[in-house]
Amino acid sequence: MKDFFQKVNSYVKEAFGASKYLFDGISVTFDHLKRRPVTVQYPYEKLIPSERYRGRIHYEFDKCIACEVCVRVCPINLPVVDWVMNKETKKKELRNYSIDFGACIFCGNCVEYCPTNCLSMTEEYELATFDRHNLNYDNVALGRLPTNVTSDPTVTSLKELTYLPKGVMDPHDIPLSDSRVGKLPEEVLDWMTSSKSTEELPVGK
Repeated sequence: MKDFFQKVNSYVKEAFGASKYLFDGISVTFDHLKRRPVTVQYPYEKLIPSERYRGRIHYEFDKCIACEVCVRVCPINLPVVDWVMNKETKKKELRNYSIDFGACIFCGNCVEYCPTNCLSMTEEYELATFDRHNLNYDNVALGRLPTNVTSDPTVTSLKELTYLPKGVMDPHDIPLSDSRVGKLPEEVLDWMTSSKSTEELPVGK
């Protein structure tokens, strides 16, 4: 009889333990149901990159003076600058410029230190290819302007999921007038400027 009650007691404990684990799992599931979705139906939907996003490098051939500063500041000496010296004008004549995005780390040093601003970072990140040699862009490919996500009629551009209004679950078709949970970078800058000016005001006696 004693063994029977011990078995019943252990069975009840195991049943309570299993129900507790089941309740914990269901509570986690319902907690995720209250969260906003983060899935983007790529490539039909795309997020809008930030203003300082480091995407594919854009190159302007007419501005380049073949100074090779971009090569010196590059951590892996990546840009290839092909130039010849013109004996008459005693100046460099640029023939070709190329960057291999298969090895590029997108650090942005070449863009930052370029004296003529012929290099700039774009928001293009779709650089996948079946042949790695196709990632070596010459001056013609680098000079191609990327398609902006907001102006591409084939995709739906989504705002940053971080700045969705409070209580909104669907990130599609959000009016700009809706208040957001987080502040945009320009709003943070305005808030910091206003708070700093308030602190500098003299305190009345």
